[in-house]
Amino acid sequence: MIRAGIGYDVHSFSKGRKLFIGGIEIPHEKGLTGHSDADVLLHAICDAVLGAAAKGDIGRHFPNTDPAFKDISSIELLKRCVNIVKGDGYDIVNIDSVIIAEEPMFAPYMDRMIDKIAEAVTISKTMVNIKATTNEKMGFIGRGEGIAAYAICILQRTI
Repeated sequence: MIRAGIGYDVHSFSKGRKLFIGGIEIPHEKGLTGHSDADVLLHAICDAVLGAAAKGDIGRHFPNTDPAFKDISSIELLKRCVNIVKGDGYDIVNIDSVIIAEEPMFAPYMDRMIDKIAEAVTISKTMVNIKATTNEKMGFIGRGEGIAAYAICILQRTI
């Protein structure tokens, strides 16, 4: 059985925080606002993974009202999401994603992000893809107020 899930997340910029995208710290003057490390890309991937297995979303499993998840690494959340779907007999076939932001530029960090995500979900890095685009100066992203991400995940039932 093959299953597909989609994920979306968005966070606004905040001064005084580090910027984490794809499980790595990216040098930037602002980070993203959130209860965890606010890694918008990994949150979208978590939702895609959970959605493909009909397991809800990241907020259901790791609510932002729970102090246990305050400032948690989103890599850890992704690993937990993968364990949830593996517990139901699914393996990840591939992950495709897109980051939408006016800044910073993500191209220099893509390979490291892919390596980090592939390691966290225990798949080959050839099964993980990340793209980045701008919002062409339109809307809140275009004004540089935040970052959004979309992801899709394909699962295959193994048992």
